[in-house]
Amino acid sequence: MISIVIVDDHPLARAGMLGELNRVGGFEIVGEAHDVDSAIDTVRALRPNVVLLDVHMPGGSGGGGAEVVRECVDMYPGTKFLAISVSDAARDVVAVVRAGARGYVTKDVTGERLGDAIRKVHDGDAAFSARLAGFVLDAFGTGAGDIADRDDELDRLTGREQEVMRLIARGMSYKEVASDLYISIKTVETHVSAVLRKLQLSNRHELARWAAARRIV
Repeated sequence: MISIVIVDDHPLARAGMLGELNRVGGFEIVGEAHDVDSAIDTVRALRPNVVLLDVHMPGGSGGGGAEVVRECVDMYPGTKFLAISVSDAARDVVAVVRAGARGYVTKDVTGERLGDAIRKVHDGDAAFSARLAGFVLDAFGTGAGDIADRDDELDRLTGREQEVMRLIARGMSYKEVASDLYISIKTVETHVSAVLRKLQLSNRHELARWAAARRIV
């Protein structure tokens, strides 16, 4: 049995991953955490084989999943990290891989494929879809590190605002975003208003063009 700690700030998301992994079989969920600080404490206390962690989480110094990896990966070399997120943006993938994660999957992954990714990471291999692997090759294989350079405009957004921004830019409705992120429609509206204000954009169509130009959707 591969021991797993699930890290996600949404209880329903954690429950969904736990249910899928129990259905697939071969995994023991030994702990859960909901933010950066509790994740670091849980990993240090339990030292699981694999940590399945969301990329955007509250707490710590604002580094999200990448911060958890940086704080634990050298201290506990027997623990591997697999990132999971609604985001498939290049800079998110590269940031967590730079920190030491062995793989990255998106939250629309099936239970079977998630299980396969966990086993690969546990065995010391990398686990990425073809598109996400391309980002990693661009950043590390060819030296094109500019893919991970911080965008000053993007830095104005919180982690949650970035998640909402990417989903809205892909054409999802407020209701669909709310369902995907396990938040209320009113909260989505609040985040979208904040995003448009911070980026000085007028509507979601301008937002879609802005995100596409930066290859973050």
